[in-house]
Amino acid sequence: MAEIVTIGLDIAKSVFQVHGVDAAGQVVVRRQLRRSHVLKFFAGLTPCIVGIEACATSHHWSRQLQGLGHSVKLMPPSYVKPYVKRQKNDMADAEAICEAVMRPTMRFVETKTPEQQSVLMLHRIRLMLVGQRTMLSNTIRAHMAEFGIVAPIGRRGLDQLLAVLSNLDDERVPALARDCLVAVAEQLMLVKGKILDMDRRIAACHRSSDMSRRLAEIPGIGPLLATALVATVPEPRAFASARNFAAWIGLVPKQNSSGGKERLGGITRQGNRYLRSMLTVGALAVIRYAERYGTKRPWIIKLLARRPTKVAAVALANKMARMAWAIMAKGERYREPGVVAA
Repeated sequence: MAEIVTIGLDIAKSVFQVHGVDAAGQVVVRRQLRRSHVLKFFAGLTPCIVGIEACATSHHWSRQLQGLGHSVKLMPPSYVKPYVKRQKNDMADAEAICEAVMRPTMRFVETKTPEQQSVLMLHRIRLMLVGQRTMLSNTIRAHMAEFGIVAPIGRRGLDQLLAVLSNLDDERVPALARDCLVAVAEQLMLVKGKILDMDRRIAACHRSSDMSRRLAEIPGIGPLLATALVATVPEPRAFASARNFAAWIGLVPKQNSSGGKERLGGITRQGNRYLRSMLTVGALAVIRYAERYGTKRPWIIKLLARRPTKVAAVALANKMARMAWAIMAKGERYREPGVVAA
């Protein structure tokens, strides 16, 4: 059998598909592997290039195969899809992965460490709990409104509703409805406690990371966003420039250009949604502060004079992403505009 040079590995929960070719591009191996046989198969091969789609469990398998001496390259699934021929199945997917990983213009995803994945999991679970907190709060508001009890928006209004539930002498809420809503309120308190605990853990991760602390010096970036940037981007130099990094997050216009005519719309929905949303929220906070107290960056005020607030926020978020890349890739620190001018 000819020596295998490149392998496309389509990973799954139980059944994996392998497609391997030699230096001439001829197919050498095409077979299925059970999960328990994957490492045994690759342990018997000479070191080669293994392409995998960057999806669930891909970072785990990348670390495992790298431990066996192979060079593993993770690729976004959307970049692999154009290489799938005709119908979609595991065999066609593995062949497409093998073809895509050999393209000189292909873009790859850096393999994350278990520690980085743990921090990202902390962020994702916290985001899920925040969504549950909103859902439980809206449930209490909606059901109590059925009995004519309505409170103002915000946390204070919700506290008023919880006070009504805790007051057994208040006869506006029937006993059966009160028991149901108390159960929801107890779940809400539990979720709030978990969110506070995760906030403390994120703050601890922020304090222990020099990179995260330097990122937090940028106006609009706090511990939450700083730790997410450090965990999401294991190798900043994988991006050729700050512009590429901002485009990867999705802080660029959506294009529909043709025939030399540029047609730009709103920001693209591609990219990292979590980082994009937090950068935009941070930029909005900087803009609100600048409107009230002024800023050392007059271009923000000029931009607000000719563009809507949200458009300016996206532009500022793009700039914040570029500054973050410069700090991560070049080891620099944030410098205030006044200090630079001096």
